[in-house]
Amino acid sequence: MKRIILPIALLVTMASAGEQFAMSDADRAMYKEMLENNPADIYVEEGGELFEKLGDEAALAKFLGVSEKELPKTIAGFPKYVKSLGNVVGLDQVVQAMQVEQGKEKFKLKSAKMFSILAYVKSLANDEVANIDLSEPHEKASYDLGKKTFETARGGRGLSCNSCHSKDIVGMVLRTQPLPDLGEAGSGATWPAYRMTKSSLRTLQRRFQGCMKNALLKVIPIGSKEMVGLEVYISKLAQEKKKPIAIPGLKR
Repeated sequence: MKRIILPIALLVTMASAGEQFAMSDADRAMYKEMLENNPADIYVEEGGELFEKLGDEAALAKFLGVSEKELPKTIAGFPKYVKSLGNVVGLDQVVQAMQVEQGKEKFKLKSAKMFSILAYVKSLANDEVANIDLSEPHEKASYDLGKKTFETARGGRGLSCNSCHSKDIVGMVLRTQPLPDLGEAGSGATWPAYRMTKSSLRTLQRRFQGCMKNALLKVIPIGSKEMVGLEVYISKLAQEKKKPIAIPGLKR
């Protein structure tokens, strides 16, 4: 892979993890406390109540054409190709399809209610390891698009996702945060998560948007083929590291 050369304006904001503290002592104490009492648990509970209006797990299993026993493993395979929808989709898009099928209000993908439902549904697969199936041609194409989107430089600064997450950069500190290896961090398995800096529940695709905005890139819409592909790609990285799903996550 071609080595990423970061613009000087970005490089000057970076330091090695040993040269700059990523968290204050107060932030560390707050993070430790939140690990034991994650504020996102409230959102997951709310998501469960909202999801009950669609018929709960039995309705989801029926929609996906699997048994309730198979549901956790099936959920761990998302985003995935759903034949009835004719596309590789995220779990939030499945929820939307169920809402339309049942004549219920369709929540926007970027809405707080959808974030809560998504957190609840994905939590049903907790302790499962992602199982993105690249032998399925639609999912392989989505993975390839996600990888391309991750690595393609865009915008006036010529940045890509890979600019901050390549092997050459991981371990550096940017804006007081260590830049992680997304596979080792299990990023594909720990969102939706509570973001301390936003005091709210966020999804993986919403986090992608935040990164794009901070890098002054054109923000890709949630639910687009590129965004779903990015989630497939990041979920596959967590799968390769055998990181179990753990929802809700907790992020700075």
